[in-house]
Amino acid sequence: MLMAHPAVLKDLIAQYEALTLLGAEESTSQARRRLADISYSLCVATGTRDVDMALIAARHRLSGARPEDDSLLTPAAAAAPEPACGV
Repeated sequence: MLMAHPAVLKDLIAQYEALTLLGAEESTSQARRRLADISYSLCVATGTRDVDMALIAARHRLSGARPEDDSLLTPAAAAAPEPACGV
């Protein structure tokens, strides 16, 4: 599955939150359509079928918690040399 770039996910989440905060679902047809488009884009970008699950998946991808890399390390901890074994 293709993974959306974090910047794209961050932008989609921001747009979705702004539209819901402004009450787009109860506003003009243009605002409702924009909210539907953003919701659809979030679902496609995260591989989900529900906007709530899409938001959860997108936020999880932005969290920085990646088990396969060292993203949980602080910059200072990542730069510190590892101690030698047996010393």
